[in-house]
Amino acid sequence: MRLARRYLATEIYRSSAVVLLALLGLFSFFNLIEELDKLSASLSLGSLLYLQLLNLPTQLYELLPIGLLIGAVLALAGLAQRNELVILRVSGVSGLQLLVSLWIITIPLMIGALVLSEYITPRAEIQASESSLKLLGKAGGGRLNSGYWFKENGANDQTRLINITHLRGTSQVEQVHVYEFDADQHLQSYTQAAMGEFTPNHLLLKEVQRSVINPDALQALEAGTTPSAPIITLEHTDQLELETSLSAERLLVRVLTPERMAATDLIDYIAYLKANQLETERQTVALWRKLAYPFTLLVMITIAAPISFMQTRHGGVGTKIFLGILIGVGFFMANQLALNLGMLTNWQPWLTALLPSVFALIVALGALLIIENAHRWARHFHREA
Repeated sequence: MRLARRYLATEIYRSSAVVLLALLGLFSFFNLIEELDKLSASLSLGSLLYLQLLNLPTQLYELLPIGLLIGAVLALAGLAQRNELVILRVSGVSGLQLLVSLWIITIPLMIGALVLSEYITPRAEIQASESSLKLLGKAGGGRLNSGYWFKENGANDQTRLINITHLRGTSQVEQVHVYEFDADQHLQSYTQAAMGEFTPNHLLLKEVQRSVINPDALQALEAGTTPSAPIITLEHTDQLELETSLSAERLLVRVLTPERMAATDLIDYIAYLKANQLETERQTVALWRKLAYPFTLLVMITIAAPISFMQTRHGGVGTKIFLGILIGVGFFMANQLALNLGMLTNWQPWLTALLPSVFALIVALGALLIIENAHRWARHFHREA
């Protein structure tokens, strides 16, 4: 069985690699055509190709499940057409044993998907965002036109908003704006710095201009009297150190959408959001979907098993490949539908992430059971008749 499993793995890996290369080339070509109108003096064709290259890990991460499904169906359909699956079945390999072998074959792909999602994709996304910001003047992910925004809760119900316009390196930032509010949400001070640098638990601001509002100014203005001190005091300093829970790592994570973050970064970022009483639903759902991603690969290979058994009995390689593509697209649409419904109806995050995969797994196992026992059930009903 080990030799047969090695042969199955070779065929499935080869077919999946060919399918993924074709899908990556197709999607990259369409993305490149869509972005051609952005060519200008500041964005050359080489720079545009570089941005497309940085997007390849993300595209591979998104296409891997459907690529595995189509590749597995293609490989198993070829084996069925050459009657090699029939030989396996006649030699005593049951459908369950074949399914277990397919699951074992999927384990290296799951490990590769883990490396891709935890290390390669987040770094490529960060680099793509920063390169897009430099070349196009805008970036995706969590960046608004005004930059990146963060909220922190301080002592005595005070609130701080930090706006960072540009990122420079892993811990260097430019054009930093800090707004500090009291417990009644009245602005206490506004700080503007040309540059900043993150150190452990601190943000060191450089070339600082700070405007401090007189706490008695509001009462004086409401009473129509003259404040005893200036309404705003303007301060200039070379450096100012702020104590903050924001770090360089959390800043880089903010560049990404939750779906593109590494699981470890997501966990840390969710803790940061909860500590500052911010919404975490989207990040929590993204974390569960990321944890369920390797399970999705198992579901895809499980779906391929009953399709391959149908090949052994009915042939029609092209029809079964088309069926695999149709199921893969349907699964992707079901995932998106579950995500949208879960966000709208406040489903539990684990339910939103796992429902499509669990449903597809049950259907695939049911189909495999029916195909395996179809002849036995037919003979049983024939005898009774």
